[in-house]
Amino acid sequence: MQGIINGCIRQDRSSQYVLYKEYYSYGMAICRRYSLNDYDAADVLNDGFLKVFTHIEKYDPEKPFKSWLGRIITNTAIDHYRLNLKFSDHDDVDTHQHIGDAAAIYDQLAYKDLLTLIQGLSPAYRTVFNLYAIDGYSHDEIAELLKISAGTSKSNLFKARQKLQEKLALLGHKKTADVAVDDDNNIKK
Repeated sequence: MQGIINGCIRQDRSSQYVLYKEYYSYGMAICRRYSLNDYDAADVLNDGFLKVFTHIEKYDPEKPFKSWLGRIITNTAIDHYRLNLKFSDHDDVDTHQHIGDAAAIYDQLAYKDLLTLIQGLSPAYRTVFNLYAIDGYSHDEIAELLKISAGTSKSNLFKARQKLQEKLALLGHKKTADVAVDDDNNIKK
């Protein structure tokens, strides 16, 4: 791998192609989580790889390359979010109904189905959900990255979870028992 990276540092097109091909699926998986559709995800991915190739000399070979690349692609997705900042899909938390047993629905969904549900969230909800639930950022870190307050991050995460639960309930409406979700998003029977 270091030979390919050295080739990329020398701006060797064949090395760049090999690196792109090797990490395309990994990068695209990250981009799909943050994007509305595959076209937007591909746009983010290409911008991310451009940044990788432009700054590859800053990569520290003592650390895993995949982590470095993932961080750049995630940050590129956040940059795209900021450029296309739209908070048009805000709902009042009180308008959400309690949903059915989400656990039964999860068992029936494939990764692609979950990805489609996440992509259906507003950009603000989707970005906070991905950063917190999937990438493991804290609310303070999310607030700093997105230039919002930690309280807004928490609110967007709560609303994203509610929206996802509602969508899951609609998918499994006839297959689940009547249960409620408490304030901590725990299922109560």
